[in-house]
Amino acid sequence: MNNAFDCLKSIVRMGQFGLIILFSLLLANCKSAQIPKHLEKSLSSTFYEPQFTGLMVYNPRTKDTVFNHNAERYFTPASNTKIFTLFTALQYLPEKIPAFKYAVHQDTLIVRGTGDPSFLHPYFKDSTALEFMKNFKAIKLVTGNYCNEKFGPGWAWEDYDTYFSPERSAFPMYGNVVTISNTDDLKTYPEFLRAQTTYTLMDKRRDFNANNFYYKLTRTNSTEVPFVLDTTIVKALWNDLLPDKVEFIPFTTAKTDQILHSVPSDSLYKRMMHVSDNFLAEQILILASSTISDTLDADTIRKSILENQLKDLKQKPKWRDGSGLSNYNLFTPLSLVQVLEKLYAEIPRERLFNFFPAGGESGTLKNWYAGENGPYVFAKTGTLSSASTLSGYLLTNSGEVLIFSFMNNNYNTSTNKVKEHMQAVLEYLRDNY
Repeated sequence: MNNAFDCLKSIVRMGQFGLIILFSLLLANCKSAQIPKHLEKSLSSTFYEPQFTGLMVYNPRTKDTVFNHNAERYFTPASNTKIFTLFTALQYLPEKIPAFKYAVHQDTLIVRGTGDPSFLHPYFKDSTALEFMKNFKAIKLVTGNYCNEKFGPGWAWEDYDTYFSPERSAFPMYGNVVTISNTDDLKTYPEFLRAQTTYTLMDKRRDFNANNFYYKLTRTNSTEVPFVLDTTIVKALWNDLLPDKVEFIPFTTAKTDQILHSVPSDSLYKRMMHVSDNFLAEQILILASSTISDTLDADTIRKSILENQLKDLKQKPKWRDGSGLSNYNLFTPLSLVQVLEKLYAEIPRERLFNFFPAGGESGTLKNWYAGENGPYVFAKTGTLSSASTLSGYLLTNSGEVLIFSFMNNNYNTSTNKVKEHMQAVLEYLRDNY
């Protein structure tokens, strides 16, 4: 009390300037009190009544919680899961992606996959591994070092032929998809799979459990279709690249302690976050596991990160995959804000914000959250059936950076309507904080 009284006396002695300071402090306190009331009123409107909504807003500079609405409750995060995957990658992976581990015995190259998804990927089209392999007379490729299922737990089985659900593997090729286009004629990437691709009038893109691919006659753009990673196609694809060179072995006693690197890691992270690439997210966790063991196991790396770098999370998530495709995932807004705060503290701001879609400019936010003076939101979207989430960083007009996680589940309206209401809330924060 004495300190407050002395402070007030000092302000009075300062005269008019002191009154200006006092008025500014009172105005700031008034605005700070108004923000939670306004946001609570917004989230109590009839629009939000039928659904389940959580929002946490945090100021990393002052360490203040600006707003908390159901932030300790668990939600289906959808692709907000990729924020945890990004954090994991930044903890474990080097500046360039490990393409594979290897050992050389005379003129033979012994290769152990690391899960690198960039190898001949339709976007990256990286051929580092291929060019290196061409220097050897024989290649022995270890096949027994991957111990997860090809699909994640809780994934929808009917997505087997969709671009966002390729199989996971130790040594992906072409993104584990065939890219089909129809310019002057039907074309495929890899070209080798053209013989197994035909036109159709149906909507299906591939037979359920066989590598027969289809391109709908009425399509005008290219499409990516996952292929079944059976022994036949894997051997055929490698033989097409390196005829009669590649032998598959289940295990090896050779010490594969040398590492070949491929693309810059940041390019992989940016692509994963900007277009919400599920395949890259899954393979990034596999890659991270390769840095602690020769056995590739995404489950192990998730357990490791939660028990070590993220052991201080106030609510431990139920984290079942790297992409957020799984309906088994459960995260709280608070845990997402905690991870975003760690990233903000550890990664330079320019580099960090470059990983996230920018409102009105890039990736999945290109058509949302556009500011008059440039992006004010840098955040990761997440969308599943009746789940729409957004978590990241918000720049206010006053120059503050706020960390937020906005999660909506179990709604029975259009996702665009949910996004419109989220945008109204974030614009209010931008203009009034």
